[in-house]
Amino acid sequence: MARRWLLVAGVAMVLAAVAGVWWLAHPTKPSKGWPALRSGERYGIDVSAHQGDIDWPKVAADDVSFAYVKATEGEDFLDRTFANNWAGVGRAGLPRGAYHFFSLCSAGEPQAKFFLDTAPPDPTALPPALDLELAGNCAARPERAVIQREIAAFLDKVEAAWSRKVVLYVGDDFDVMYPVRQPLARPLWYLRAEARPDVDWLIWQLHGNAHVAGITGEVDLDVLRDQGR
Repeated sequence: MARRWLLVAGVAMVLAAVAGVWWLAHPTKPSKGWPALRSGERYGIDVSAHQGDIDWPKVAADDVSFAYVKATEGEDFLDRTFANNWAGVGRAGLPRGAYHFFSLCSAGEPQAKFFLDTAPPDPTALPPALDLELAGNCAARPERAVIQREIAAFLDKVEAAWSRKVVLYVGDDFDVMYPVRQPLARPLWYLRAEARPDVDWLIWQLHGNAHVAGITGEVDLDVLRDQGR
């Protein structure tokens, strides 16, 4: 029995040591389990109609310092909550940005026009973002050169209007089929759940199961670096 207790105690000490090392490497915000921020970083979220009605003053009071809002998808799908979310984020005093989900079934220029009609250039806003994912996209899988050309057409039109570079959120599966991260050389919005990304990023998306006051259910958690970084 004594040996058994010594074994249990030894295992507990090892686990505690491992946990301590992990915590030092991945410090968190104790109240939420969010990773600790480094200098020039802030927490934020990205939302769409999936989050339903949002109480933005409550969000702003819950350690959230910016928000990206889905505006459009393809050349004719308007996120039904965009106008309310865009106005709500502004009234809450949070920096806000708009993003577009790129459809593989539409040309880039009409998608850009639709996005700009919905989210016209705003010098006070965060840079516009383009969401490139296979999940949730249409069934078409055009040739690589076609999609790269259409994405470039979207970027040219939006960046000319905004006079700013578009931020790219690129799913890993999308980048395998349509490599764009390196060729397009735009600021990256990068998803990595296990640790800080090992690439140069502007926005880091940690996961999609954060709980924030003012939102029913789960929401994407992001970290934004200062624009100068």
